[in-house]
Amino acid sequence: MNSFSGQNFAYKEGIALDGALGRTGTISTPHGMIQTPAFIPVGTKASVKGVLPESIKELGAQAVLANAYHLYLQPGPEVVDEAGGLGKFMNWPGPTFTDSGGFQVLSLGVGFKKVIAMDTETFRSDEVIADKKERLAHVDDDGVTFKSHLDGSMHRFTPEISMQVQHQLGADIIFAFDECTTLHNTRGYQERSLERTRLWAKRCLLEHGRLTNERVEHPYQALFGVLQGAQYEDLRRKAAKDLSELNEGGITFDGFGLGGALDKEKLGTIVGWLCEELPRDKPRHLLGIGEPDDLFVGVENGADTFDCVAPSRQARTSAVFTEDGRVNLSNAKYQRQFVPIDESCTCYTCKNYTAAYLGHLFRSKEMVASTLATIHNEHFIVGLVEKMRRTIESGEFYDFKKDFLGRFYAKRSLL
Repeated sequence: MNSFSGQNFAYKEGIALDGALGRTGTISTPHGMIQTPAFIPVGTKASVKGVLPESIKELGAQAVLANAYHLYLQPGPEVVDEAGGLGKFMNWPGPTFTDSGGFQVLSLGVGFKKVIAMDTETFRSDEVIADKKERLAHVDDDGVTFKSHLDGSMHRFTPEISMQVQHQLGADIIFAFDECTTLHNTRGYQERSLERTRLWAKRCLLEHGRLTNERVEHPYQALFGVLQGAQYEDLRRKAAKDLSELNEGGITFDGFGLGGALDKEKLGTIVGWLCEELPRDKPRHLLGIGEPDDLFVGVENGADTFDCVAPSRQARTSAVFTEDGRVNLSNAKYQRQFVPIDESCTCYTCKNYTAAYLGHLFRSKEMVASTLATIHNEHFIVGLVEKMRRTIESGEFYDFKKDFLGRFYAKRSLL
């Protein structure tokens, strides 16, 4: 427990999943409780694109996550602070998360996405950059210098600046500044980067403590350390041990973010390595994971909360989830389907609109198409992880996993 008086953040473990690292639990924050496992919708710029915060609450979400980097650039953390913090600024009454900006070092620096489909066995380089991408971020031992994707202006993030920005944004759960490497980086670079992230974590704890004591009129913000180490078991386990043992003047991490560019095939193994080393009395957030099969893997191997832009991003392309897999509403087959997207779904969209109507909206390029599809997709993924929690409690998790994945990916098995 951290040494701050009046701290109002806590985690309580619930029921352990039989034969695995998964568990249920409760995270208590100044703005409410999060029953875990839980999926956290992403509102990058203090907004889940095209959807009112009230609708996000109604579809079952317990919390939202915003992006510190984007809010730093626009409207600026001082504006959000003046508004009363992220929740008040966006009219969201529940718990909030902000990431540290560390992932942007990867996405802006080299142009790659979260899970990298690449030949990691034959290609190694520390100067890798995605095809047709400009390197917008440069890392050194003190921090990161980057160019704004909005106007080309130059900026500097250090662990201290990341903490200052996130304290101004005022989220209930914030993350330490880290370097997110690619799967192409050499073993030597991964080792150097891991030590850099460890030293940044120490600096984050110190600055977090200073700001918490300085801003005593604000609710306590829980700080999560971010664990890197790529695909290497020894580095991943070292990261978990190092960050869980850090103690700067009585200040320790309140939880942990499981980060990094991950090969989908090794996701469960890597999450398992980390959760075997981490203390059970602190929550674990798996950053940037949102596909149904990956969520099952994450829950089973010990992750408590998840975030990902995939449900909303895919919705904007007319791709929606159903119990029988993902479908594209722009396809001609939906022109006369005067039934809900998924007849078993209880979301606002499915209770009020048909697949035919949504298909028409997408083909007509009507903005409300994205709104209605996003409501459905977020409801589907939030509800899926909620069902995982309930089936862990009832002892039916493995049956639920088998039935859901067998049906959802049935078409894939026929290809």
